[in-house]
Amino acid sequence: MTIVDGQNGPCIELEHSLPSQVAAISPVVDKPMVLLRGGGCVPEGLSDVEIALREALANAIIHGNREDPRKHVHVTCRCEPDEVSITVKDEGQGFEINKVADPTAPENIGFVHGRGIYLMKAFMDEVRFEEGGVVVHMRKRAGQPAAKDVQKNRPE
Repeated sequence: MTIVDGQNGPCIELEHSLPSQVAAISPVVDKPMVLLRGGGCVPEGLSDVEIALREALANAIIHGNREDPRKHVHVTCRCEPDEVSITVKDEGQGFEINKVADPTAPENIGFVHGRGIYLMKAFMDEVRFEEGGVVVHMRKRAGQPAAKDVQKNRPE
């Protein structure tokens, strides 16, 4: 954990690397959530952030690294006075965001996979993918309503 000067004052940054094991998700999520609760950067949106982080980690481990024990997932969580930003990076091959099926479409309702990106977009104010899909950046600002209307975030 480091404390750095941000644009809006001091911020706290936490970096962590975890193995590509689903069982590693909860212990890793607990660390930034303690930071966020204490930092007060998005008090009304903590559960949204937690859900989005869990989904991003699960996607990175299962789809990105394919649960390969030799690969890791890298997480950076930054708590500023008025927002939290999270970056999750896997060591996989990436994916094309435009080819991800809409999980709310009638033909996809029964699918087990495909809801993670949808939930991240629903719960965070900003979600963007870089480096061919191996990096996801998410941001939640203070004062934003919790759990936005998911209909606004349907994939196009």
